Amino acid sequence: MVRRAPFALLAALIFSMLTPAAVAAPAWHRLVPFSRVEADPDKSYRITDKNGPWMVLATTFSGQGAGQQAHELALELRSSHGLEAYVQDKKFDFSADLNGRGRARYGSRSSWTNRRGNQSHEFAVLVGNFSSINDKNAAKTLKKIKRLWPKSLEASEGRVSRQNFRAWRSLLLNLNQSKRKQQRGPMGKAFLTTNPMLPPEYFAPKGVDQFVLDMNRGVKYSLLDCPGKFTVTVATFKGTVVIKQERIKAIAEGKSRDAHGRKLWQSKLADAAMKAHEVTLALRKKGYDAYEFHDRGASLVTVGSFESIGPTRRDGKIELNPKIYKIMQTFGARKINAGSRGIVTQPQMVAGIALDIQPIPVQVPKRSLSSDYASKTGLFR
Repeated sequence: MVRRAPFALLAALIFSMLTPAAVAAPAWHRLVPFSRVEADPDKSYRITDKNGPWMVLATTFSGQGAGQQAHELALELRSSHGLEAYVQDKKFDFSADLNGRGRARYGSRSSWTNRRGNQSHEFAVLVGNFSSINDKNAAKTLKKIKRLWPKSLEASEGRVSRQNFRAWRSLLLNLNQSKRKQQRGPMGKAFLTTNPMLPPEYFAPKGVDQFVLDMNRGVKYSLLDCPGKFTVTVATFKGTVVIKQERIKAIAEGKSRDAHGRKLWQSKLADAAMKAHEVTLALRKKGYDAYEFHDRGASLVTVGSFESIGPTRRDGKIELNPKIYKIMQTFGARKINAGSRGIVTQPQMVAGIALDIQPIPVQVPKRSLSSDYASKTGLFR
């Protein structure tokens, strides 16, 4: 009794220090530290543009009571499975007839009408806040959702499920002999999708980074302003590539020399930029649609603006756009007879500066629309 007294006294002291809320909570909630997802029945958990750009579409509902069932599923995924679930609703208008294929009885175009009415109000349950479609957590969450059997989706007497295509999915599941698909639950058709509250431009391909964008700021005939998707590189001027991180940081801060007084940004890159600028101006004076572009290690001069390189043939090869081919021929090197040296290749010259031996079509670099949108809205700050 004497040995057990100190332990009993200590236990009583700890218990008296606990708040009422802590005492009421389950013991394992107090002992096991983990991140809990909020699941408040009074909150709607609607999707906003602040949520992740990539999410898992778990399932959808429609019909009377669809909104309530979507809300119940979102709460269950949050409370029982620790998943950040949200609800999004959308109304569809099918009042306008659609033109079908073929002709009607008296020669007019056939039309289609929606059999289930002119309007539909659907609710979707989406899960997660993923920054990329390649996010490993997104793949794990998707796999988990496909195998879940939520109680809120179970069929019961007196309750009509408003989950879209539930009966059809159950039939396919029973007919399918694949062991992997047999393990799937009522959300087995879940898939990754984009946040419907974000504009399409957010998901545009990433453009050049801020450092390169600053290098081309103020350039009159910048390739970043080229309206087409493709152009032809006619001149390439290489500079000095900076590898050391401390030098890159100093250059980004606007410093021209290091602590020892040595030049950080050697003249080769500046010379490359100047040559590209002179060639661009010279070609513009000749009437060519020329552009210049400056990167970390080189400066380019291109000519032309095109929507495509050319159509793809049946054999898989691309039939080069005739206008692109003409530019390549115009600015490509010439074969000349150099007497005792024989036939040599001589590059074209513009403003006394040599162009590339072989011009090539390239894709036009673009500014990053998604980065611009993210910076304006403060997403992921």
